[in-house]
Formats: sequence, C-alpha cells, structure tokens
Amino acid sequence: MSKVSFKGSAMLNPVPAVLITSKNKEGKINVFTVGWIGTACTRPPMITVAIRPERLSYDYIKETKEFVVNLPSKDLVKIVDFCGVKSGKTMDKIKQCNIVLEDSEKVGAPGIKQCPVNMECKLKSITPLGSHDLFLAEVVSIHVEEDLIDEKGKIHLEKANLICYSHGEYFPLFNKPLGKFGYSIQKKKKTKNKLKK
Repeated sequence: MSKVSFKGSAMLNPVPAVLITSKNKEGKINVFTVGWIGTACTRPPMITVAIRPERLSYDYIKETKEFVVNLPSKDLVKIVDFCGVKSGKTMDKIKQCNIVLEDSEKVGAPGIKQCPVNMECKLKSITPLGSHDLFLAEVVSIHVEEDLIDEKGKIHLEKANLICYSHGEYFPLFNKPLGKFGYSIQKKKKTKNKLKK
C-alpha cells in the first residue's frame, strides 16, 4: 500500500499517558497529564518529560526539582483526560477529581494512591527546545501495588490495566504479550525422545 507524506511532526505513537504530581515550596500540590515521556537511561535510572513552560507544574518542578510520575489504570482515563485539558491555575484538580494522595519516600511531592505504580523523580536538568522544554530526571524510588508482584518477585504490569495515548485518543494495553525481549533469537529447547522398551 502506498504512503502519504506529511511535513515533519512528532508522530511517535502510542505513548504512555501518565499523571504527574508536584509540590511547590509553599506546599501547593498540582497534577497534570503528560504523554511526551520516555526512558532515557538504565544506570542511573533516568526519564525525560517534555513540558510546556506555561504549565503550572513547570514552575513547581523547576522550583523544587522533584515530582512523581503516576501510571494510571484504565478506570482513571476520565481523570487523565480532565487533568490534561484543565489548568491548576484556575482550579484544584486534585479536589475536583477526588484524587487520593500518599506521601513519597524520597521526594516532597506526593504520589497518587489510585495509580498502581508511582515513580519518585529528582530533576537533573532542563533543556529549552521550543514549544516544550525537556526535563531530565533520575528515578529515585518506585512503588508498585503488591498484587502485581508474583511470588518470585516479578512485576506483572500487564495486570495493571495501564493506558496509552495515540494521536488524540486513549487506548487500553493488551494483557498478553506478542513476545518477550530476545525471543526472536532464542534457541528452542530440545526434547528428549525416550525409546520404548
């Protein structure tokens, strides 16, 4: 099938849809939705977040250099959308959405209790880009709901009912994988044929 060409665009989809909580030095807390977020480094664990300078959370994070990335499940999708289109400058989104906050361990900003995963982050740098600035942050602590962890300690995020954002719409994630890392080169296990006597 032929393809249609468009001018350059940030059309990397799908992306995670997350809720980020931050707290300024006066103790005010805000939450907003981010879709432009990604992994940057393994050791130390670091992520990037693209934020518009006019967002209230931009000022909070720049001021305290801390925030929490909260991974929402699909039952929170309406809250995710609301926190992306409404501004904390005009309303208390946490109160409006009945968001329950919980204390973090290593940062001052709280996490969201309703989210199955919370990632505490400390800001390392801000790089001006244009419409957005790129925030680089180290993940200093992670909290995962215990029912997502099996008896061997493996985390099963596929059971968390996480969501993604793709070209203006929210989608659920499948709970069955298409494959696992390295499966394309994995050698098949040899089966021993036992001779019948």
